Amino acid sequence: MGTALLANHIENENLVSDALGNEVQNANQFVNANKNFVFSTALRYTKDYDDADDITQEVLIKALSNLGGFNHQSSVKTWLYRITVNMCLNYKRKKSLLSFFSYSNSDNDFEIESKEASAHSKMENSELYERFNHELTKLPEKQRETFALRYFHDLSYQEISELLGTSVGGLKANYFQAVKKLAQNMKDLR
Repeated sequence: MGTALLANHIENENLVSDALGNEVQNANQFVNANKNFVFSTALRYTKDYDDADDITQEVLIKALSNLGGFNHQSSVKTWLYRITVNMCLNYKRKKSLLSFFSYSNSDNDFEIESKEASAHSKMENSELYERFNHELTKLPEKQRETFALRYFHDLSYQEISELLGTSVGGLKANYFQAVKKLAQNMKDLR
């Protein structure tokens, strides 16, 4: 684990201990230290800025209310990642059920529809960024997840192993295959 990553890990562990003391300032520090990580994870799963923002708030509220249950067997980031992924999966399930049962009734104007992306939620993407994300979505789920955790979230193989319940060797193979496929599929842009 790199020095900066170790310092961040220790700081997060201390924030959990302090936040357990029910001090508002420490809870705010915990939220500020982790909100970008939670948001980027949620955005990667939902691909929608507003949904990711909502999920981020829910995850941080849930994490703060369950700090007493945090057992320090894994890192705080691993714990938050698992909560975020579970919330995203539940959100997707709920959203698909809503769209399945949606209807429009003109008498009471009850309508559940999929939201159009608001103007601010559309990110200004370069051609390279769009292409990279497209190629990333084509990867098998295990490879995509391993790549995202290693590359975007800078987690060690050991942390990813604890998080996903997979061997370190299997993770390294998934990461290598993901990098190889991405490089192969994007070689025409060089």
